[in-house]
Amino acid sequence: MGKVRYNDDKKIVEMIKEGLKKTGGYCPCKVERTEDTKCMCKEFRDQIADPNYEGLCHCMLYYTEK
Repeated sequence: MGKVRYNDDKKIVEMIKEGLKKTGGYCPCKVERTEDTKCMCKEFRDQIADPNYEGLCHCMLYYTEK
């Protein structure tokens, strides 16, 4: 797994964190509220499990570097 950090765009980070507060920690970009959509969502956990993955998570809160 690479290094995971917040997106450099502080406005996006602030907006997504506010959305997480409103949803009780579930991804504000997803309609479904399941354990798979609880931040860090399953989609991103699967992405960062790939040692070759580099990029943003779906909602653009986190960035992972190789």
